[in-house]
Amino acid sequence: MLLEVFRTGSIAGAARVLRLSPSAVSHQLSKLEEEAGVGLVERGAQSLRLTGAGRRLATRAQEVLDIIEAAEKDLLAQARADAGQLRIGFFASAGYRLLPLALSTFTARHPAVELDLVLGQPHELLPDLERGALDVLVVFEHALDPWKAPEGVEVTHLFDEPQLLVVPLGHPAGQRQRVRLADLAEEPWITTYGTGTPVSVLERASALEGFNPTIRCRSDHYEVTLGLVRAGLGVALVPSLGAQGAAGIQVCRLDGPRLYRRIGAAVRPTNPNPALRSFIDYLRDASAQIRNALR
Repeated sequence: MLLEVFRTGSIAGAARVLRLSPSAVSHQLSKLEEEAGVGLVERGAQSLRLTGAGRRLATRAQEVLDIIEAAEKDLLAQARADAGQLRIGFFASAGYRLLPLALSTFTARHPAVELDLVLGQPHELLPDLERGALDVLVVFEHALDPWKAPEGVEVTHLFDEPQLLVVPLGHPAGQRQRVRLADLAEEPWITTYGTGTPVSVLERASALEGFNPTIRCRSDHYEVTLGLVRAGLGVALVPSLGAQGAAGIQVCRLDGPRLYRRIGAAVRPTNPNPALRSFIDYLRDASAQIRNALR
């Protein structure tokens, strides 16, 4: 019951899922708090949210349910990796090559597995992974903007992806093997909104280089970024997955500290989905191919 309150965000939502009255759910919640000896929810006039203890207990509840589900599948001998459903969350540039490369071989081997693919930023989709709505989430972490996986989630590192400088055709920087960000301090820049913060990785890196970039446009869509660069409206810092195969631009390698992002696969270790382990193996294989191509 606590887990459903956590998933739906309200007593009324939990009541609908459990087919109980809201008063019955509220009564059981109060009884659980009394037995636990600690507050599990904070009730407001128009809202309800779990306390830290409540969130930890809900996470443990998900683990217990995962173990029970795994035991049931073992007993029924139905835990086959070539059937069922696999729910995958991924960010846009992972969908350019990494995910298609992994899924092309996975689906050839497991054609009966139903795929549910969800596009979004990692910090937006992470709650879906935590509550079991996703089996795996392809994530990234900028070295200049690290984050810590929440309790109950593990991240498998796949590869490090360099940040690249993207300039219009004919730009002087495109004639050099290596460029520092400070060399383009006077240029207009196209950059992102930042990962859950108003400060982008470009601005963090520029601060280390001793300048404040002039931002002409912000976009989290690399097609937009590359189109603006192609039109000569600015230069940009783009991860290699976002720049692969782009025409009408020049790509330069950068000299500078920590200008890369880590790509990984986030899962709940207690997830019993039998197709998950197989998919992670194919994701590792695809990552190895991309990693070798980046050298």
